[in-house]
Amino acid sequence: MTTTALAEPRLTSLSHGGGCGCKIAPGVLRELLGACPAMPIPPQLMVGIETADDAAVYRLNDTQALVATTDFFMPIVDDPQDFGRIAATNALSDVYAMGGRPIMALALVAMPVAVLSPATISAILDGGARACRDAGIPIAGGHSIDSVEPIYGLVALGLVHPDHLRRNAHAQPGDVLVLGKALGVGVLAAALKTARLSAAGYAAMLATTTRLNTPGPDLAAMADVHAMTDVTGFGLAGHALEMARGGRVDLAIDLAAVPLLAGVRDLAAAGVVTGASERNWAGYGHEVQLTDTLGPVDRALVCDPQTSGGLLVACAPRAAGAVLELFRRHGHADAAVIGRVAGRSEQPRLTIA
Repeated sequence: MTTTALAEPRLTSLSHGGGCGCKIAPGVLRELLGACPAMPIPPQLMVGIETADDAAVYRLNDTQALVATTDFFMPIVDDPQDFGRIAATNALSDVYAMGGRPIMALALVAMPVAVLSPATISAILDGGARACRDAGIPIAGGHSIDSVEPIYGLVALGLVHPDHLRRNAHAQPGDVLVLGKALGVGVLAAALKTARLSAAGYAAMLATTTRLNTPGPDLAAMADVHAMTDVTGFGLAGHALEMARGGRVDLAIDLAAVPLLAGVRDLAAAGVVTGASERNWAGYGHEVQLTDTLGPVDRALVCDPQTSGGLLVACAPRAAGAVLELFRRHGHADAAVIGRVAGRSEQPRLTIA
Protein backbone atom coordinates (compact mmCIF):
# COMPACT_ATOMS: atom_id res chain seq x y z
CA MET A 1 0.00 0.00 0.00
CA THR A 2 1.33 3.43 -0.86
CA THR A 3 0.68 6.67 0.96
CA THR A 4 0.54 10.14 -0.53
CA ALA A 5 2.13 13.00 1.37
CA LEU A 6 -0.24 15.86 2.08
CA ALA A 7 0.52 19.05 0.18
CA GLU A 8 2.00 21.84 2.26
CA PRO A 9 -0.34 24.74 2.98
CA ARG A 10 0.12 28.08 1.25
CA LEU A 11 2.52 30.24 3.24
CA THR A 12 0.04 33.11 3.38
CA SER A 13 -2.61 30.78 4.84
CA LEU A 14 -0.40 30.30 7.91
CA SER A 15 -0.18 33.98 8.83
CA HIS A 16 -2.85 36.26 10.24
CA GLY A 17 -1.23 39.21 8.44
CA GLY A 18 1.52 39.45 5.85
CA GLY A 19 4.52 41.69 5.34
CA CYS A 20 4.57 45.12 6.95
CA GLY A 21 0.78 44.98 7.11
CA CYS A 22 1.16 42.98 10.35
CA LYS A 23 2.80 45.87 12.20
CA ILE A 24 1.19 46.91 15.47
CA ALA A 25 -1.19 49.81 14.77
CA PRO A 26 0.55 53.21 15.09
CA GLY A 27 -1.68 54.46 17.91
CA VAL A 28 -1.15 51.31 19.95
CA LEU A 29 2.60 51.41 19.31
CA ARG A 30 2.86 55.02 20.56
CA GLU A 31 0.98 54.01 23.71
CA LEU A 32 3.27 51.04 24.32
CA LEU A 33 6.46 53.04 23.78
CA GLY A 34 5.14 55.88 25.91
CA ALA A 35 4.76 53.49 28.83
CA CYS A 36 8.40 52.39 28.69
CA PRO A 37 10.59 53.82 31.48
CA ALA A 38 13.22 56.35 30.49
CA MET A 39 16.75 54.98 30.27
CA PRO A 40 20.17 56.66 30.40
CA ILE A 41 21.29 57.68 26.91
CA PRO A 42 25.03 57.58 26.19
CA PRO A 43 26.41 60.55 24.25
CA GLN A 44 27.51 58.25 21.44
CA LEU A 45 23.89 57.32 20.66
CA MET A 46 23.10 59.64 17.76
CA VAL A 47 19.63 58.24 17.02
CA GLY A 48 17.33 56.38 19.39
CA ILE A 49 13.55 56.09 19.63
CA GLU A 50 12.77 59.80 20.02
CA THR A 51 11.40 60.48 16.52
CA ALA A 52 10.38 56.99 15.35
CA ASP A 53 13.37 56.90 13.02
CA ASP A 54 14.26 53.90 10.88
CA ALA A 55 17.26 52.63 12.83
CA ALA A 56 19.43 53.27 15.87
CA VAL A 57 22.77 54.96 15.19
CA TYR A 58 25.81 54.78 17.50
CA ARG A 59 28.93 56.89 16.87
CA LEU A 60 32.09 54.78 16.80
CA ASN A 61 34.60 57.50 15.95
CA ASP A 62 34.86 60.73 13.95
CA THR A 63 34.30 59.00 10.61
CA GLN A 64 32.10 56.01 11.41
CA ALA A 65 28.76 55.40 13.07
CA LEU A 66 27.04 52.02 13.40
CA VAL A 67 23.50 51.76 12.00
CA ALA A 68 21.52 48.96 13.65
CA THR A 69 17.98 47.79 12.90
CA THR A 70 15.81 44.71 12.77
CA ASP A 71 12.70 43.79 10.79
CA PHE A 72 10.74 40.57 10.37
CA PHE A 73 7.23 39.49 9.45
CA MET A 74 4.90 36.73 8.32
CA PRO A 75 4.60 35.72 4.64
CA ILE A 76 3.23 38.22 2.16
CA VAL A 77 3.57 35.74 -0.74
CA ASP A 78 3.38 31.96 -1.10
CA ASP A 79 6.65 31.31 -2.92
CA PRO A 80 9.19 30.63 -0.13
CA GLN A 81 12.21 32.08 -1.91
CA ASP A 82 10.29 35.21 -2.86
CA PHE A 83 9.17 35.59 0.76
CA GLY A 84 12.77 35.41 1.95
CA ARG A 85 13.95 37.94 -0.64
CA ILE A 86 11.21 40.40 0.20
CA ALA A 87 11.71 40.15 3.96
CA ALA A 88 15.49 40.62 3.70
CA THR A 89 15.20 43.52 1.24
CA ASN A 90 12.73 45.20 3.57
CA ALA A 91 15.03 44.82 6.59
CA LEU A 92 18.03 46.26 4.76
CA SER A 93 15.98 49.28 3.70
CA ASP A 94 16.20 50.87 7.15
CA VAL A 95 20.00 51.01 6.90
CA TYR A 96 19.79 52.69 3.49
CA ALA A 97 17.15 55.13 4.79
CA MET A 98 19.62 56.45 7.38
CA GLY A 99 22.23 56.98 4.68
CA GLY A 100 24.18 53.88 5.70
CA ARG A 101 25.77 51.06 3.73
CA PRO A 102 24.98 47.55 5.03
CA ILE A 103 27.95 45.52 6.24
CA MET A 104 26.35 42.29 7.50
CA ALA A 105 23.12 40.75 8.73
CA LEU A 106 21.85 38.17 11.20
CA ALA A 107 18.86 36.00 10.27
CA LEU A 108 15.76 35.78 12.48
CA VAL A 109 13.90 32.55 11.76
CA ALA A 110 10.69 31.29 13.38
CA MET A 111 9.05 28.39 11.55
CA PRO A 112 6.31 25.79 12.15
CA VAL A 113 8.68 22.90 11.62
CA ALA A 114 5.91 20.29 11.88
CA VAL A 115 3.97 21.99 9.06
CA LEU A 116 6.59 23.20 6.59
CA SER A 117 9.15 20.92 5.00
CA PRO A 118 12.88 21.48 5.41
CA ALA A 119 13.01 22.25 1.68
CA THR A 120 10.48 25.08 2.05
CA ILE A 121 12.25 26.57 5.06
CA SER A 122 15.60 26.30 3.29
CA ALA A 123 14.14 28.12 0.28
CA ILE A 124 13.05 31.00 2.56
CA LEU A 125 16.56 31.25 3.96
CA ASP A 126 18.05 31.06 0.48
CA GLY A 127 15.83 33.92 -0.68
CA GLY A 128 17.05 36.07 2.20
CA ALA A 129 20.64 35.17 1.43
CA ARG A 130 20.09 36.11 -2.21
CA ALA A 131 18.93 39.61 -1.21
CA CYS A 132 21.97 39.99 1.03
CA ARG A 133 24.28 38.86 -1.78
CA ASP A 134 22.68 41.53 -3.98
CA ALA A 135 23.52 44.06 -1.26
CA GLY A 136 27.11 42.74 -1.10
CA ILE A 137 26.94 41.52 2.50
CA PRO A 138 27.01 38.18 4.34
CA ILE A 139 24.47 36.69 6.69
CA ALA A 140 26.89 36.12 9.54
CA GLY A 141 24.66 34.30 12.01
CA GLY A 142 21.19 34.46 13.53
CA HIS A 143 18.66 32.65 15.68
CA SER A 144 15.87 30.16 15.00
CA ILE A 145 12.85 28.88 16.93
CA ASP A 146 9.86 26.61 16.34
CA SER A 147 6.79 28.82 15.89
CA VAL A 148 3.08 28.58 15.12
CA GLU A 149 3.38 31.07 12.24
CA PRO A 150 6.28 31.38 9.79
CA ILE A 151 8.34 34.49 10.48
CA TYR A 152 11.54 35.60 8.77
CA GLY A 153 13.66 38.73 8.82
CA LEU A 154 17.05 40.18 9.62
CA VAL A 155 19.07 42.14 12.08
CA ALA A 156 20.79 44.52 9.66
CA LEU A 157 23.97 46.41 10.48
CA GLY A 158 25.61 49.17 8.48
CA LEU A 159 28.05 52.05 8.64
CA VAL A 160 27.56 55.74 7.90
CA HIS A 161 29.81 58.78 8.21
CA PRO A 162 28.33 60.86 11.06
CA ASP A 163 28.19 63.91 8.78
CA HIS A 164 26.15 61.96 6.20
CA LEU A 165 23.60 60.55 8.63
CA ARG A 166 20.08 61.41 7.47
CA ARG A 167 17.12 61.26 9.85
CA ASN A 168 13.41 61.68 9.31
CA ALA A 169 13.54 64.77 11.54
CA HIS A 170 15.29 67.54 9.61
CA ALA A 171 12.97 68.50 6.75
CA GLN A 172 13.19 72.24 6.06
CA PRO A 173 10.39 74.66 5.09
CA GLY A 174 10.44 75.01 1.30
CA ASP A 175 11.81 71.51 0.70
CA VAL A 176 10.20 69.28 -1.91
CA LEU A 177 9.24 65.67 -1.21
CA VAL A 178 10.47 62.89 -3.49
CA LEU A 179 9.12 59.32 -3.30
CA GLY A 180 11.36 56.56 -4.65
CA LYS A 181 8.86 53.74 -5.35
CA ALA A 182 5.25 53.47 -6.47
CA LEU A 183 2.58 52.68 -3.87
CA GLY A 184 0.20 49.73 -3.76
CA VAL A 185 2.02 46.74 -2.32
CA GLY A 186 -0.60 46.21 0.37
CA VAL A 187 -3.42 46.22 -2.17
CA LEU A 188 -1.60 43.72 -4.38
CA ALA A 189 -0.89 41.50 -1.38
CA ALA A 190 -4.60 41.55 -0.48
CA ALA A 191 -5.44 40.61 -4.07
CA LEU A 192 -2.97 37.71 -3.91
CA LYS A 193 -4.46 36.38 -0.69
CA THR A 194 -7.95 36.41 -2.25
CA ALA A 195 -6.77 34.89 -5.58
CA ARG A 196 -7.49 38.11 -7.50
CA LEU A 197 -3.94 39.03 -8.49
CA SER A 198 -2.83 38.52 -12.08
CA ALA A 199 0.57 37.15 -13.06
CA ALA A 200 1.57 40.63 -14.20
CA GLY A 201 0.47 42.08 -10.87
CA TYR A 202 2.53 39.52 -8.96
CA ALA A 203 5.57 40.27 -11.11
CA ALA A 204 5.17 43.99 -10.42
CA MET A 205 4.82 43.40 -6.68
CA LEU A 206 7.91 41.17 -6.61
CA ALA A 207 9.96 43.63 -8.66
CA THR A 208 9.29 46.55 -6.33
CA THR A 209 9.58 44.66 -3.03
CA THR A 210 12.94 43.09 -3.96
CA ARG A 211 14.49 46.31 -5.30
CA LEU A 212 17.04 47.46 -2.74
CA ASN A 213 16.94 51.10 -1.65
CA THR A 214 20.57 51.54 -2.67
CA PRO A 215 20.18 55.26 -3.53
CA GLY A 216 20.19 55.99 0.22
CA PRO A 217 23.93 56.48 0.86
CA ASP A 218 24.44 58.60 -2.27
CA LEU A 219 21.40 60.72 -1.38
CA ALA A 220 22.72 61.20 2.14
CA ALA A 221 26.00 62.52 0.78
CA MET A 222 24.12 65.39 -0.90
CA ALA A 223 24.08 68.52 1.29
CA ASP A 224 20.71 69.58 -0.10
CA VAL A 225 19.05 66.35 1.09
CA HIS A 226 17.81 67.22 4.56
CA ALA A 227 15.68 64.24 5.68
CA MET A 228 14.94 60.66 4.65
CA THR A 229 12.77 57.78 5.72
CA ASP A 230 11.34 54.69 4.06
CA VAL A 231 7.64 54.11 3.52
CA THR A 232 6.61 50.80 5.04
CA GLY A 233 3.82 49.48 7.25
CA PHE A 234 2.23 52.78 8.27
CA GLY A 235 1.74 53.81 4.65
CA LEU A 236 2.76 57.02 2.89
CA ALA A 237 0.61 59.15 5.18
CA GLY A 238 1.96 57.61 8.37
CA HIS A 239 5.62 57.90 7.48
CA ALA A 240 5.16 61.40 6.09
CA LEU A 241 3.58 62.33 9.43
CA GLU A 242 6.61 60.95 11.26
CA MET A 243 8.75 63.25 9.10
CA ALA A 244 6.44 66.18 9.90
CA ARG A 245 6.48 65.49 13.64
CA GLY A 246 10.24 64.99 13.75
CA GLY A 247 10.97 68.26 11.98
CA ARG A 248 8.02 70.19 13.46
CA VAL A 249 6.84 71.13 9.98
CA ASP A 250 3.64 70.81 7.98
CA LEU A 251 3.73 68.66 4.84
CA ALA A 252 1.54 68.83 1.74
CA ILE A 253 1.21 65.94 -0.73
CA ASP A 254 -0.32 66.10 -4.21
CA LEU A 255 -1.99 62.72 -4.57
CA ALA A 256 -2.15 63.02 -8.36
CA ALA A 257 1.66 63.11 -8.41
CA VAL A 258 2.07 59.97 -6.26
CA PRO A 259 3.06 56.97 -8.45
CA LEU A 260 0.90 53.86 -8.12
CA LEU A 261 1.65 50.32 -9.23
CA ALA A 262 -0.39 49.25 -12.26
CA GLY A 263 -3.93 48.16 -11.45
CA VAL A 264 -3.83 49.18 -7.81
CA ARG A 265 -6.47 51.92 -7.97
CA ASP A 266 -8.95 49.63 -9.73
CA LEU A 267 -8.40 46.89 -7.15
CA ALA A 268 -8.85 49.33 -4.27
CA ALA A 269 -12.02 50.68 -5.88
CA ALA A 270 -13.31 47.10 -5.97
CA GLY A 271 -12.74 46.79 -2.22
CA VAL A 272 -9.43 44.94 -2.33
CA VAL A 273 -7.60 46.63 0.55
CA THR A 274 -5.91 45.49 3.74
CA GLY A 275 -7.29 45.78 7.23
CA ALA A 276 -4.04 47.52 8.14
CA SER A 277 -4.95 50.56 6.03
CA GLU A 278 -8.02 51.14 8.21
CA ARG A 279 -5.98 50.60 11.40
CA ASN A 280 -3.44 53.10 10.12
CA TRP A 281 -6.13 55.71 9.52
CA ALA A 282 -7.62 55.11 12.96
CA GLY A 283 -4.18 55.71 14.46
CA TYR A 284 -3.25 58.97 12.76
CA GLY A 285 -6.17 60.20 10.66
CA HIS A 286 -6.87 63.06 13.08
CA GLU A 287 -3.55 64.58 11.99
CA VAL A 288 -4.25 64.28 8.25
CA GLN A 289 -6.39 66.66 6.25
CA LEU A 290 -7.84 65.15 3.06
CA THR A 291 -9.44 67.63 0.69
CA ASP A 292 -13.12 67.20 -0.20
CA THR A 293 -12.21 65.90 -3.66
CA LEU A 294 -10.66 62.75 -2.18
CA GLY A 295 -12.72 59.72 -1.18
CA PRO A 296 -12.40 56.37 0.62
CA VAL A 297 -10.27 54.82 -2.13
CA ASP A 298 -7.76 57.68 -1.91
CA ARG A 299 -7.67 57.32 1.86
CA ALA A 300 -7.00 53.59 1.55
CA LEU A 301 -4.14 54.22 -0.87
CA VAL A 302 -2.29 56.78 1.27
CA CYS A 303 -2.68 54.46 4.29
CA ASP A 304 -1.81 51.29 2.35
CA PRO A 305 0.97 49.41 4.18
CA GLN A 306 4.05 49.12 2.01
CA THR A 307 6.36 46.17 2.41
CA SER A 308 9.86 47.12 1.27
CA GLY A 309 8.55 50.50 0.14
CA GLY A 310 10.42 53.44 -1.30
CA LEU A 311 12.52 56.17 0.26
CA LEU A 312 10.78 59.44 1.07
CA VAL A 313 13.23 62.33 0.71
CA ALA A 314 12.97 65.99 1.70
CA CYS A 315 15.41 68.10 -0.30
CA ALA A 316 15.95 71.67 -1.43
CA PRO A 317 14.03 72.43 -4.67
CA ARG A 318 17.26 73.06 -6.57
CA ALA A 319 18.35 69.47 -5.84
CA ALA A 320 15.15 67.77 -7.01
CA GLY A 321 16.43 67.03 -10.51
CA ALA A 322 19.66 65.51 -9.19
CA VAL A 323 17.74 63.43 -6.65
CA LEU A 324 15.44 62.04 -9.33
CA GLU A 325 18.37 61.29 -11.61
CA LEU A 326 20.15 59.44 -8.80
CA PHE A 327 17.06 57.32 -8.14
CA ARG A 328 16.85 56.41 -11.82
CA ARG A 329 20.53 55.47 -12.02
CA HIS A 330 19.81 52.93 -9.29
CA GLY A 331 16.86 51.48 -11.21
CA HIS A 332 14.04 53.35 -9.43
CA ALA A 333 12.19 54.55 -12.52
CA ASP A 334 8.98 55.46 -10.63
CA ALA A 335 10.63 58.12 -8.45
CA ALA A 336 8.65 61.36 -8.46
CA VAL A 337 8.24 64.71 -6.71
CA ILE A 338 5.01 64.32 -4.72
CA GLY A 339 4.76 67.32 -2.45
CA ARG A 340 6.44 69.97 -0.37
CA VAL A 341 7.35 70.99 3.14
CA ALA A 342 5.39 73.99 4.40
CA GLY A 343 6.19 76.16 7.42
CA ARG A 344 7.19 75.30 10.96
CA SER A 345 4.44 74.08 13.24
CA GLU A 346 4.15 73.10 16.90
CA GLN A 347 1.27 70.79 15.89
CA PRO A 348 2.49 69.32 12.60
CA ARG A 349 -0.13 68.22 10.08
CA LEU A 350 -0.20 66.52 6.73
CA THR A 351 -2.45 67.83 3.97
CA ILE A 352 -3.26 65.61 0.99
CA ALA A 353 -5.02 67.13 -2.00
